[in-house]
Amino acid sequence: MSRAHLVLFDDAKARAWAPFSLTRPIGELVFGTMTLRERSERSLGISCRGHVTSDALEGFEEPGAAPVLGSAPRAAETDRLYLSSRLVPEPGGIPDLAEPMTLVSDDAVVGWFVPAGHEPPGPEAYLNPDGGWASRRERIEGRILEAPWTLVRDNAEQIARDGALLWADTGTPPGVHRIGDGLLSMAEDTVVEPGVTVDLRDGPVRLEAGASVEGPARLVGPLWIGPRCRVFGGQVGASSIGPVCKIRGEVSDTVLLGFTNKAHDGYLGHALLGRWVNLGAMTTNSDLKNNYGSVSIWTPDGPRDTGVMKLGCFLGDHVKTGIGTVLNTGTVVGAGSNLFGGAMPPTRVPAFSWGTGAELATYRLDKFLEDAERAMQRRDVPLSPGMRRLFERAWNASAPDREAS
Repeated sequence: MSRAHLVLFDDAKARAWAPFSLTRPIGELVFGTMTLRERSERSLGISCRGHVTSDALEGFEEPGAAPVLGSAPRAAETDRLYLSSRLVPEPGGIPDLAEPMTLVSDDAVVGWFVPAGHEPPGPEAYLNPDGGWASRRERIEGRILEAPWTLVRDNAEQIARDGALLWADTGTPPGVHRIGDGLLSMAEDTVVEPGVTVDLRDGPVRLEAGASVEGPARLVGPLWIGPRCRVFGGQVGASSIGPVCKIRGEVSDTVLLGFTNKAHDGYLGHALLGRWVNLGAMTTNSDLKNNYGSVSIWTPDGPRDTGVMKLGCFLGDHVKTGIGTVLNTGTVVGAGSNLFGGAMPPTRVPAFSWGTGAELATYRLDKFLEDAERAMQRRDVPLSPGMRRLFERAWNASAPDREAS
């Protein structure tokens, strides 16, 4: 197994995980304290060679992420383990891999082990992995994520599970108020000012390298705050805050992939946000219907009843909102959209939309790229040529949706 490489693939369900699948492989979404790719790498003890997904994602590039290999892998000189990006494998739950085999979890095909020199399954197998590439079948321990809202619903529990495996208690900084017997873990160069309250009664709190929290603020576990994040005040709880985010106000049961700016007051709850999202002051989302019923949201396959009572917004990469923006329960905003003016937008906003409320036009591609590059430069991250071409393809692919709305 030491020579094997992991390759994650997005099946047809994963490729419909709007609004995120338009601009990123699903393995680069955060669940708990790490991306799905990092979780598979850690659980299985092997590195990820890349993602098999739509050719439209060719050129995907983020610091530390795995590249997109395309939709049709070829025979390789090393052993390869192909696994669904929607699978969350249990640590050590992999069988002995010595010959070609089909891997199953919960009676569903979730991948294949392809020894060096063997031809891997064809492109259709990755879209619908319900057949056997090899006659030998072995079980891999884990769970399959059914939909993007599963990441929100089960995220706090996953943080708590991660904390029990990964962290040690580092004690309480001077002047910090600690409630409960849970675990508080901080990297060596984090800063938590006096006057901060850490509530550990429902789960652990972890701050990664370079994170800082200004007082007064309240941190409520289970909570993971990623590298170089800054919390300026308010209450943040039961959430995963990806790297280099700025947070103020109330954030609850939310997953931020990283590089998100929510530096002002406003409520964000039971939400999932892509990278490079900027929320204007007082941007707020609803996460509960007035009748307490389950939330239905738009998907590429039509409206879907999620079976979840509390569900906020899903914002794709590079979404921006102006001051006072209000988002309804279950709102889905496509990548690259810019919403402003204070009027509530529709619950489904096509990618690269621009406007106020339901009065939406197209965000010009040249202006979007210019604005995205400027925003990324502020964090010393370049907009690579590959990502520029990826956004161009995404803009063109989403044009029919904008014209129809």
